Amino acid sequence: MTDRANTQPSDSITLKDLAKHLGLTKGTVSAVLNDSPYAKAIPQHTKDRIFAAAQELNYRPNYFARTLRKKRTFTVGVICAEIGDAYGSVLISGIEEVLSDRHYFFVTVVHHHSERLMGQYADILRGRGSEGFITIDTTLTAPPPLPTIAISGHREFPGVTNITLDHVHAAHAVLAHLTELGHRDIAVIKGQPLSIDSEARWEGIVEAARQTGITLRDELVIRLPGDDPSPQMGYETTRKLFERNVPFTALFAYNDISAVGAIRAVKETGLRVPEDISVVGFDDIREAAFHLPSLTTVRQPMKTMGAMAAEALVEVLEGTNGKQKSGILVKPELVVRESTGPAPKRAHR
Repeated sequence: MTDRANTQPSDSITLKDLAKHLGLTKGTVSAVLNDSPYAKAIPQHTKDRIFAAAQELNYRPNYFARTLRKKRTFTVGVICAEIGDAYGSVLISGIEEVLSDRHYFFVTVVHHHSERLMGQYADILRGRGSEGFITIDTTLTAPPPLPTIAISGHREFPGVTNITLDHVHAAHAVLAHLTELGHRDIAVIKGQPLSIDSEARWEGIVEAARQTGITLRDELVIRLPGDDPSPQMGYETTRKLFERNVPFTALFAYNDISAVGAIRAVKETGLRVPEDISVVGFDDIREAAFHLPSLTTVRQPMKTMGAMAAEALVEVLEGTNGKQKSGILVKPELVVRESTGPAPKRAHR
């Protein structure tokens, strides 16, 4: 005779049904499926049986019951400036991977650097049961109402862990690479004022230049306008840089997207990359290796940083790692590709 659990619709299989089907207690099955400390004492062959049966019967845990039982929602709010750009999307993929594995839900909101929306979304997410926040490219102006992990956060608040890149290390690696190639006239494209990393990255470049004895000329420093996350901004900014008629042999762009636009502007003047002007980006987005020429860039481990943020928040929410850290510093890596080469004998205007 077929077990009754096997004949029920898949969406009605309960923990009790699964336990009965296996001939085990509900507590044993629950411990294994929820990876509780008690599960460590359960033999591996029993765990394998439980997982196989859960898959065979298409068992789905009742999250409403879980929420009521533990008085928790297991929901996280992700607050970001942009969702479709190469930076935010990769970070979110790292966040999703960890939260999914830990059986958490997350809700993403996009504020486009609007302080009004930031405040509204924080209240809405909290009202809908979020237990904590992960922010991406978001400038916090006050302590948030819930535990928060700020990716690229630079302001210290109680209850906030900032995950930041070592921008001095990044700039030092880029400037050392360019000077080894003979470059002395180096232009810099700074980030938009609204981008949270703009000032930290610029300060890192200034400090690295001081350490290496490089002079950054004011005429060769220019800032990206607006908040358009497309190559158009890098293209227009580089065109304006050429209009200043100040010679340079290398260009350090704020990010890979602006570097791609810069390369287009360089080529339109009749110059070559890297024979006439070397170009360096920042982030190492997926397209950087496939651009022509492939882009020398600072690799920011974005997916890893997203995963780190999710892990850090889960640790805070579950109280598994003591006191919440105020900051986590991440080391970047310089990836040398085709867009940089030896400096020409004469700098081009």
